Amino acid sequence: MRGMSIIVKKVVQLMSALIFVFGLYIVSHGHIDPGGGFTGGVVLAGSFIVLILAYGVDYFKLKKQKEITSLFENVSILILLLFGLSGLFAGSFYFFNNYLSPGAPGTLISGGLIPFYNLFIGIKVGATMFVIFLALTIYKEEASK
Repeated sequence: MRGMSIIVKKVVQLMSALIFVFGLYIVSHGHIDPGGGFTGGVVLAGSFIVLILAYGVDYFKLKKQKEITSLFENVSILILLLFGLSGLFAGSFYFFNNYLSPGAPGTLISGGLIPFYNLFIGIKVGATMFVIFLALTIYKEEASK
């Protein structure tokens, strides 16, 4: 059995859920507080990376995960670009125009399109960081055989 001890696995299982929720918090509050898509995406990727470090590479079938995270990475950047292009057609002819209502300052439902930008940037950065980690892990596994 690969990976770390059962104690480390159980602690990481609990902590990865907390790390994931904290990453979602950072992404969703990025237009109000410091943070945003990049910071939250790195934290989201970290929640999955600690699971792989604790359980080992055989537990998650990493080659399949690499393809799924690459799909998330590509779809999120496509949606982000579509949001940017939608600003061109919203009547103001500016790329990445914030054409939605800004809402009340300091509330979660404020900022127009900026929270959506943060969400898809968070998905993009998280998937990219995870793919980089998986590529390095798979390369190490193949090199050691």
